[in-house]
Amino acid sequence: MKIRKCIRIDGVESNMAGTSEDQLLNLGIEDSENRDEDGLGHDDESNDIYNEPGNMGYDLPSSSVNGEVWNNTKKIWELNYHEAAIFLQEGENNDKYTTHPRSHDALPAYEIAHNHWFYALDLFASMMVLFMAACERPAVPFLTLPVGVHGALELFGLLIIALELGIRMKWLGWKVFFRHIRTVIKSVTLSIMFIETIVVMIRQTNHFRVTRALRPLFLIDTYYCRNIRRICRQILQSLPPILDMIILLLFFMLIFSILGFYLFSQIPQDTYFTTIQDSFISLFVLLTTANYPDVMMPAYAHNHGYAIFFIIYLSLELYFLMNLLLAVVYDTFSNLEKSKLKKLFFHKRIGCRHAFRLLVTKRNCNHIQLKHFAGMIKYFRPKKTRRDIYLMFKIINTSMSGTLSLEEFYSVYDTVSLQWSPTGEQTQIWSSKFRPPWNKMFSKLNWFINWKWFEGFVYLVIGANFIWILTETVQWSVNKVDIRNYEFEASWASFIFVCLYAIEAMLKILGKGPKEYFTTGWDVFDFVVTFTCVIGVMDEFFSGTFYFFTVLRPFRLLRLFKIKKRYRDVLGTFFVLLNRLLSLAGVIVLLYYFFSIIGMEVFLNVDLRNCCKNTSVEDFYKYSNDSFFEGYYYLNNFENILVSGVTLFELTVVNNWFIIMEGYAHHVGDISRTFFMLFYIVMMVVMNIVLAFILELFLFRIQYRRKLKLEDIDAHLKHVEEVSLTEEEDIMCSDRRLIFTGHHINLQSQYEDIRTPFPYRGERVRSKDDFSLRMYSDEVKGWIEEDQAERDETIESLGRMRVRQRANAHLDEGVVHRGNADRTNSTYSHVSQWGLAARGGTSSPC
Repeated sequence: MKIRKCIRIDGVESNMAGTSEDQLLNLGIEDSENRDEDGLGHDDESNDIYNEPGNMGYDLPSSSVNGEVWNNTKKIWELNYHEAAIFLQEGENNDKYTTHPRSHDALPAYEIAHNHWFYALDLFASMMVLFMAACERPAVPFLTLPVGVHGALELFGLLIIALELGIRMKWLGWKVFFRHIRTVIKSVTLSIMFIETIVVMIRQTNHFRVTRALRPLFLIDTYYCRNIRRICRQILQSLPPILDMIILLLFFMLIFSILGFYLFSQIPQDTYFTTIQDSFISLFVLLTTANYPDVMMPAYAHNHGYAIFFIIYLSLELYFLMNLLLAVVYDTFSNLEKSKLKKLFFHKRIGCRHAFRLLVTKRNCNHIQLKHFAGMIKYFRPKKTRRDIYLMFKIINTSMSGTLSLEEFYSVYDTVSLQWSPTGEQTQIWSSKFRPPWNKMFSKLNWFINWKWFEGFVYLVIGANFIWILTETVQWSVNKVDIRNYEFEASWASFIFVCLYAIEAMLKILGKGPKEYFTTGWDVFDFVVTFTCVIGVMDEFFSGTFYFFTVLRPFRLLRLFKIKKRYRDVLGTFFVLLNRLLSLAGVIVLLYYFFSIIGMEVFLNVDLRNCCKNTSVEDFYKYSNDSFFEGYYYLNNFENILVSGVTLFELTVVNNWFIIMEGYAHHVGDISRTFFMLFYIVMMVVMNIVLAFILELFLFRIQYRRKLKLEDIDAHLKHVEEVSLTEEEDIMCSDRRLIFTGHHINLQSQYEDIRTPFPYRGERVRSKDDFSLRMYSDEVKGWIEEDQAERDETIESLGRMRVRQRANAHLDEGVVHRGNADRTNSTYSHVSQWGLAARGGTSSPC
């Protein structure tokens, strides 16, 4: 068969808002006055009329003159492209659709607020406001600033944050703005901060400002901290069952406190149960095992049978209820993860449906043409090339009709992040284009470094090096060598090992190519360790100052973990979890900041040196210039933000944490215990959530591998798509003057003998959601079927309501049954833009 050649156009007149003629040529949009949707040349303007304008197109002025009407049509198409891209972006970022721009006037403010430079400015302002805690009273010594300076800097940061809120109000409108809870909380906090900062600058002195603890709210609300925000949301959502378990813990603790008071308060030597308050606090500390067995010994000395009380208490509270708490946290977290996955899945489908309505034409309101798809992608992913867009479109278009249905359009999120390259480039090594004989030499070198015996030899060298370093270290330890003053000299063994490592690195760089080598995690790790070892050996030959560089060599032993599958799962879990762990670490740091500010304001002037006289913790706070014994616990204070962080970390570890609490309780009062006990409960919940994260992902990896029968899940980390183009398609993607049409795809579905000699391959890294959707594929199908049934029922209800509202409904009953969906979809589309359309489905959006 002879394939129809693509039609060329000389140029396109651009009247679209904000779009140049060059941009339209890049899209290859044909003039609709001369071309129809499939490029066959029908002269009919109505073929390319938008089905409905978006929010941004309603306020465009209309005209009765045909030419002006057509210009407005082109402007509305361009605005529809932009708005459709915004819908997809909102679906991708899990933004609420109620915050979608409502008019064309809101678009400039929306674009400013969602600009990456503005995101960075907002992050900078939030970080600067947080950093003020190190500069204002009580300040870190080397960061102290005058009141006027740090006040002005804080005010500057708050003004930037206020600017962001002002721009947000511009595109949201004041009604939506004040319905958004997080925005209202941020606005109230900002107002309080403004007032306090102005008061500080007027008085030129700092006052009691415990509200500084709310500064992390600004950072949590920034774009780049959205993962921290999601974790905070998950923590808050999982609180109800966790609080139930904590109440149960405290309830049993109170019962045992009453029992302990009645049993042990009469024992003269027992100071732990003198009052009901002392009894409760002693058992609270006992839950952390920090005071065990000290708390038991006076009663145990009086009567050995009293040990049963403590054994039962610890067995119930520590080993049963605390582990039950972890189980509850894990179960709640797992359910929230699946619920979040389902909501995000349908949230993206909502975005696709909203975007789909803006990209179809009146002539065909069930399918998207390639040119309108390309127009939207230019806003959604501006860096995508003409060929990338076409490959994306062809992959999505599984029906090979040349246009996209709604069901096909749902796959846009899966393909939009694919990185495309010719298939041959994926398999070629970096030296394949070298001239002979160099290309053959490098090809042999590439084969050699991938040879299993070469890898085995490297593992053998690493193991031998580790044994040698361990033996050498044990000898120094036995001989009690003073490491600090020992003059290290490089041995021939260390020189040989480092040379072998360096040779391996050079062979892999030359064999794999610099790009592949320095983008592989294990290779980069090996290079860093090898580089530091080389520096260490060179230093041993000359001065011996940096010998500890060579101690990094045993870290290469981590590569041996790749041999055993179980170790791969452990390390793989760590690397996959790394982003989430960093977000969790961010949550913990912000919690530390919150409690540090409160601690600095409440305990600022507390001096713990030589405090707690005649108490059980007196020795821990001894301070004397003439004494060799110092408790050093007086250093655990809140004199500035950095020292406060160290103190809170010691409280997190819980070893002897009650000693710090007792010191402040003796100096300030018993009410201060509330701060330390509350901090412990909060950190206990957060740490249990950290464990739930690790358990959930580790078990998920194992279950995923078993269900899909994978030998190594790491080989499944990339999502790969392959597609081939015909010669005409390849030319069309290369030449911007050609009409951009999906007609070639339709031809390939009709004629199987069409050659496609240009293969392409798209790759992207799978996310946790991708793995989850594959893992729960059967449940996902059930979700879609259930949602479709609900949606069909809703459409039928709308149809019946519409019939009842008509006076002659009984005359049209048959028509209703024959064309129910066709007659109700238009009503459905407008009525349910923010409500009913918020669910997935395949019904026509027209």
